[in-house]
Order: sequence, then structure tokens, then C-alpha cells
Amino acid sequence: MAHEHKLEIFRGLWKFKSNTQKIWGVLAFLTFVTAIEVILGIYKPAVLMEVWINPIEGGFFATLANIILSPFVYMKPLNLIFILLTLVKAYYITWDFMHMRDEVKALRRMVVWTAVFLICYLIFILLQEGGYVYDVYNTDDALIKRDF
Repeated sequence: MAHEHKLEIFRGLWKFKSNTQKIWGVLAFLTFVTAIEVILGIYKPAVLMEVWINPIEGGFFATLANIILSPFVYMKPLNLIFILLTLVKAYYITWDFMHMRDEVKALRRMVVWTAVFLICYLIFILLQEGGYVYDVYNTDDALIKRDF
């Protein structure tokens, strides 16, 4: 069952004449994003290796703000850039190479919301287990001592 695919990317800002040109255009964009990641990974600019915002000190609301903001704001900017560029690449691979753009809205939502839910669940589990492992190793009555 052949039907026409949409031949533009970046919400219509970059248009192509054929499907082959579109594939090469998306490949060039993904190659460019990957090259940026590789260059940043090799050189690791010092300005991106320092945390820009320190945790907020204070009472209950400062603690709440730290919990909400900590996964993104308090990390090194280089790590945040890598995460964002990886999300951009995953979006364009799914949207253009897997033809998700041409599917019905219900299927697109089903795929995207399932992935979002599972990623949020994974983050929650990793944070919970990471806190437990930290407590096992670093409390005064730790069950396991570091011997490595």
C-alpha cells in the first residue's frame, strides 16, 4: 500500500523534492548532531564541566525546589547537552526514518506516551535504588564497607 510521505522536516522549514532527498537530508542533520556530540565529548570545554547553579539552601520550599530541579539544573551543562542532543536524534529517527509522522494520531500518541511513562518509571526506580545503595555504603552502620 503506497501513499505519499510528507517531504519536509523542521515543521516545514526544510522541504525536499523526493523521498530519497528527504532521507539524505535527515541523515545529514543526524550526522551533524552526532559530530557535535563527538566534538564536545573529545574536547569537554571547561565552561561546560562546572555546575552553573548550586543547590538552594533553606527550609521546606528550598528542599522542594532542589528535588524538582535537581535532575536537570544541578547537573553539568555538558551532560544536559548530551541528553538533549540524544533526544533530538531519537525524535528524528523515529519521526522520519520509522515514518511515525505518517501514522494516525492515536498510534503516535500510544507510542510516545508509553515511552514517556516507561522512561519516567525508570528514572524513579534508578533514583530510589541509587539512594538505597548510597545509604548501604555511606552510613555509620553500613552493611558493606568499601574495599575497592
